[in-house]
Amino acid sequence: MHRRVRTALAVTLLSVSLTGLVACQGQLGEGAAPPATPAPIQLKPGEDAAAELVAAVGTPTGQLRAKKIAKMGSVVTDGEGWVLYRFDKDSADPPESRCSGDCAAVWPPVLVDENLELTGLDAKLVGTVEREDGSTQVTLAGWPLYRYVGDLKPGQWKGQGVGGVWFVVAPDGKKNLSCLPKGTPKAVPPPSAAPEASPEPGASPAADASPSPEPGGYTY
Repeated sequence: MHRRVRTALAVTLLSVSLTGLVACQGQLGEGAAPPATPAPIQLKPGEDAAAELVAAVGTPTGQLRAKKIAKMGSVVTDGEGWVLYRFDKDSADPPESRCSGDCAAVWPPVLVDENLELTGLDAKLVGTVEREDGSTQVTLAGWPLYRYVGDLKPGQWKGQGVGGVWFVVAPDGKKNLSCLPKGTPKAVPPPSAAPEASPEPGASPAADASPSPEPGGYTY
């Protein structure tokens, strides 16, 4: 189902100077130098956007920044410094998010109210798409943006390469492939997922029990 994309009005952006990539040595990026004061961009979601954000699944932000972090290089973060991701199973043309339910619990969509301040990003690449719950998700070059609950602090990027379909997003909206993990990591389970009950002493596992294809019971 196609979503309506909202366009951004003209804005004056502050450019950010990005240095060369740092060698890939692990799966943990740390924070970068504080960015310059961002310039505002006006986005126009539907009416009563603030009320929509209250019930929506996702993480609201008022800022989007291009940054340089150790080992990964050029990334995009929200206003709190959390590294953002894109999902290969989404669509960029037209923009559409295909991550909902348990998927969105593990990969919270980046939501916006009305104003979005940009630092080091081309305003022409930034837009929005309406989600199924009526919330407004930020897009970059058409790709919906997400955070990852497996990242425990700003600057981490433990979601890189998860499922072979989740990648850190670069400031131009492309996948940042400068540092990839060995193998194909799996996502953490949804925060609300309850642990499985321990079997009774002496009980045998059910013969027809089959493991879920991915942690949390959802697939990529």
